Amino acid sequence: MSEPTAPGARPSRSGLLFLCVANSARSQMAEGLARARFGARRLVQSAGSAPSVVNPLAVAVMGELDIDISRQWSKHVDTIDSAGVGTVVTLCADEVCPAVLAAAATTLHWTLPDPAVELGTEADRLVRFRTTRDEIARRLAQLDL
Repeated sequence: MSEPTAPGARPSRSGLLFLCVANSARSQMAEGLARARFGARRLVQSAGSAPSVVNPLAVAVMGELDIDISRQWSKHVDTIDSAGVGTVVTLCADEVCPAVLAAAATTLHWTLPDPAVELGTEADRLVRFRTTRDEIARRLAQLDL
C-alpha cells in the first residue's frame, strides 16, 4: 500500500514495473522477488504486451524460495497505472519488449532469455527457470533504490 498523497501533490514515483511480452515467467518472477525484497516500501507491478497466464514452472521455482506467486496473474501493459512508477525494467531478450509507459521513469533493460521456451525435459526447463530467477534476484540486489 502506498502512502496517501496530499490534495494537489504528485504521487510518489518510487514504484517498480517489470515488463516482458507474455507476463508469464520473467516479469512474474521479478514481481514476486521484488515484493519479497522491498515489501510495502515500493509499489511493485508486472505486465506484458501479449499477456497469457502465469507459468506453473515459474510458480514452482519461486516456491523453492518460499515466495508464493500463485495468486499473481498476467496483465496487459495498458492496464497499469503508471502514476507511481519510477523505474521500468524490461526483461526481453530476442522478442520485442512492450513500450515504456512511464515517461518520467528510469528505464532499465535486463536482457534475459525466456525460460518458458518449450525445449528439453521438464528438468531442463526447471534449470532454465532457476537460472533466470537467480539472475533477477542478483540484479535486484544491485538496484540502488
